[in-house]
Amino acid sequence: MAEQNSLTFTGRLRSVRCALQGVRVMVQSQHNAWIHAAATALVAVVGMVVGLSGPEWCWIVLAIVAVWTAEALNTAFEFLTDVASPAFHPIAGKAKDVAAGAVLISAAGSLVIGALVLGPHVLAWLNAVRLEFRL
Repeated sequence: MAEQNSLTFTGRLRSVRCALQGVRVMVQSQHNAWIHAAATALVAVVGMVVGLSGPEWCWIVLAIVAVWTAEALNTAFEFLTDVASPAFHPIAGKAKDVAAGAVLISAAGSLVIGALVLGPHVLAWLNAVRLEFRL
C-alpha cells in the first residue's frame, strides 16, 4: 500500500502523461477550445510583433492560463455531469450553464487585459503605419 502512494519519478511521469491526455481530450472534444487556441496564437504573435515587456507578458500569460483553466474545468464538469445525469435534468443543465459562465467571465476578463496591454502597442503601430503612408 505504501508503495502505491510513494512519490516516484515514473509515477510523476505517468501523472504528466495523464494530464496531457486530458488536454488532448479537451481540445478534441470542445469546439470552444479551438477558438481559445486561435486566440492564444494570435495574441502570442501580436505580442511578439509589438515587443511586449516582461511584465506585460506576465499579464498576457495569466489571462491565457485563466481561460484555458476555466475551459478545462468546464469540460471536466460537463463530462461528470453527463455521467451523473445522463438524461436531461434542469439542475444538471443549470450546473453546466454556470460552468460555461465561468469560462465566459474568464474570457471577458482576458479580453480586457488584452485590450489594456496590447491596445496601446497596436494603436502606436497603426499610427506609425498611417504616418508612413502619408509621407
